[in-house]
Amino acid sequence: MIFSQIFDMLDAGIVILDKDLRVSKWNRWMSTHSDIHSERIIGKPLFNFYPELNEPWFLRNCKSVFTFGNFAFLSYKLHNYCFPFKSYNSLGYDFEYMQQNCTVGPLRNDDNNIDYIYITVIDVTEVASYEQKLIEMNTRDGLTDIYNRRFFDTRIEEEFVRHKRYSRPMSMIMLDIDFFKKANDTYGHQAGDFILISLTKLITDRLRKTDIFCRYGGEEFCCILPETTIDSANSLAEELLNAVFSHTFVFNKININITISLGISVLDDDINSAETLLKKADDALYQAKQEGRNQVVVASS
Repeated sequence: MIFSQIFDMLDAGIVILDKDLRVSKWNRWMSTHSDIHSERIIGKPLFNFYPELNEPWFLRNCKSVFTFGNFAFLSYKLHNYCFPFKSYNSLGYDFEYMQQNCTVGPLRNDDNNIDYIYITVIDVTEVASYEQKLIEMNTRDGLTDIYNRRFFDTRIEEEFVRHKRYSRPMSMIMLDIDFFKKANDTYGHQAGDFILISLTKLITDRLRKTDIFCRYGGEEFCCILPETTIDSANSLAEELLNAVFSHTFVFNKININITISLGISVLDDDINSAETLLKKADDALYQAKQEGRNQVVVASS
């Protein structure tokens, strides 16, 4: 009786399975989060209720515990969850299902034989949310909420290696707001921040999900364009140029118009490093500014 009460009082899920993976025990925590009462599931195969667990990764771990008497740890970082329970967390990250750490272990009888295994289920959704928040804080620009320079430096190396290895097209656009200091001095830094935020959204709305848009520093931005030829990159750059030129930024009822300059580089046989690809885009951007701004320049091969 005492053990049964403790079994149901624990703030964790506990499931006991026999060798046929039929449910022998199903504690109150599992009933609460699954909406499956113990009387309904006990004696039934687990897979009747959770067919998604009838997969090699789960079966392999259960078999290992029965055969060798070891323990198997199923981390949320690898599997996210074992049981698809509804997620509740207070940090604002919308996981479709509760993130879970699960442990599978043996239960031995008086003859030291393993007739049953147990599964513990721990809700770690809050931990997963907090980790996600930390990751975003380290990879996102605090003002514009796009990727920051640290993230860019990592991804450009990864994308360069991938596209170079498989000889796939990749382009890069660097862009800079023309005379941004003048806008700051004229309208104030709050207006400058408003322009940066609004410009970011204006550009993001015209990018693909696979494009990697970063704030490179100050009023300078960089966009990595995977699987993109120089012609496609040039068309996008012209679209961005015209979109900004024709857009009026309204801050505190003040109309502000800005322009941008853009430089484009493309991964070709002569480029042997991500640094070179970046420098060519930066040089093209510098040329655009030297030649009068509000224009697109494609780096020479």
